[in-house]
Amino acid sequence: MAVDAILRLWNNMGKLPLFMFFKDTRNVLKKDELGIEIAHIALPATLALMADPIASLIDTAFIGRIGSVELAAVGVSVAVFNQVSRITMFPLVSITTSFVAEEDATSRSSTEVEQDENLVKGCVVDLEMEELMPLAVSMLWLIYNFSNENPHASFVGDNNTKIARSEHERRHVPSASSALVIGSVLGIIQTLFLIFAAKPLLRYMGVNSDSPMHKPAQQFLILRSLGAPALLLSLAAQGVFRGLKDTRTPLYAIIVGDSANVLLDAIFIFILGLGVKGAAIAHVLSQYLIVLILFWRLVDKVDLLPPRFKDLQIGRFLKNGFQLLVKVIAVTFCVTVAASLAARQGSTPMAAFQVCLQIWLATSLLADGLAIAGQTILASAFAKKDYEKTIAAASRVLQIGIILGFLLSFILAVGLQLASRLFTKDFDVLQQISLSIPFVAVTQPINALAFVFDGVNYGASDFAYSAYSMVLVAVMSIFCLFILSSSHGYVGIWIALSIFMSLRVFAGVLRIGTGMGPWGFLRS
Repeated sequence: MAVDAILRLWNNMGKLPLFMFFKDTRNVLKKDELGIEIAHIALPATLALMADPIASLIDTAFIGRIGSVELAAVGVSVAVFNQVSRITMFPLVSITTSFVAEEDATSRSSTEVEQDENLVKGCVVDLEMEELMPLAVSMLWLIYNFSNENPHASFVGDNNTKIARSEHERRHVPSASSALVIGSVLGIIQTLFLIFAAKPLLRYMGVNSDSPMHKPAQQFLILRSLGAPALLLSLAAQGVFRGLKDTRTPLYAIIVGDSANVLLDAIFIFILGLGVKGAAIAHVLSQYLIVLILFWRLVDKVDLLPPRFKDLQIGRFLKNGFQLLVKVIAVTFCVTVAASLAARQGSTPMAAFQVCLQIWLATSLLADGLAIAGQTILASAFAKKDYEKTIAAASRVLQIGIILGFLLSFILAVGLQLASRLFTKDFDVLQQISLSIPFVAVTQPINALAFVFDGVNYGASDFAYSAYSMVLVAVMSIFCLFILSSSHGYVGIWIALSIFMSLRVFAGVLRIGTGMGPWGFLRS
């Protein structure tokens, strides 16, 4: 009796939403249909995310050959441009991915049902005709089709031809048009804002009109701002492709665009002697090249002109976009506070913090690719109400995230101590970096889970919870930052950042593990 009671208790516990995270753990790396689908989305997405930082490093190397003043000026301008862009680009691409995946899955389901009904009707007609038609008429029918080089034609074949033809037709996905319209408007607004606010923004960054950096910084920022519409449009298009589970096309477009950027950099900077202006022009042209490639491929897949204006769903985009904007601001503010507290410790701690923070954040690109795969697959599964696949996909990407995190921990623990000498030779800075390594390395599984949980929540269209839980997490983390930095100095900052990422993971576990919000089906 006691054994039976224990087994019943274990079986009941296994039905709790929390145990979803441990579903099919032995199949985590299995090359089944789900595993292949995740890999096909995640790997190209990761490579695409890594391509831009690599191209930026090459840009920096080219500009550094012009002079240190120009390098510093471009650094300030890029920081301003990225901060302004970050406000719009992250919400736009994340929302577009989820909405397109949902609409595409829904439209495909309805189309498949309609086609199945037509196929059944066609089969019934065929059977009736076979019973009614004389043999001679049937033979004439076959001879007629063979004479038209269609030996497999029949009434059923005609339906199959229609089905095959419909699969190649452009899909009607209103969210794709919505994203492109919003991206265009936001890009134009960003361009105008940066052009007219260039001087005050640079002054805020400490580059006054009497600074030797002011002129090249202003030139670069104004010229770079002309590429804002292309940047926002390309991000919207990438969101559409991700929603359609195609991350290869954006990868190819980005590789071509970034390669063109590097080539044009060399031509404009050194051959034509345009200096900083040449670097900005090269970047802008590469952005428009990426947009052209993406649009060229997109028009073959999606009908970009919805028949009715209300299909654009502008209100839905703006509502969820505002929620993700709140999240972006909360995360950015928390990291900015950490950087400012490190700067108060002195130039040496700040230098070490900057190096470790960039490495800490750069490794998140690998988890971001996995998060994109989870978001796309889950959005499609939720739209179809395929809860079995929802559970399988969510548990699989989270489990892979843990493995990825431990792998990154090992690599950083072993390699960061040696690689740190590539960034600086200052003994004091290297000593501070060595204090950061345990935190940077050990927190990798936590970081990977945090980013993958973001993708899972976006796939469930749980944008409101993602935003407001992040605000609460940021408030608690900033409180920890002030307390721990004052009591433990530089190490205290890293302890607080570790708490910040841990709280993000806890928020994700709490939402799904208790079956709240869109995960309520786990309790049924």
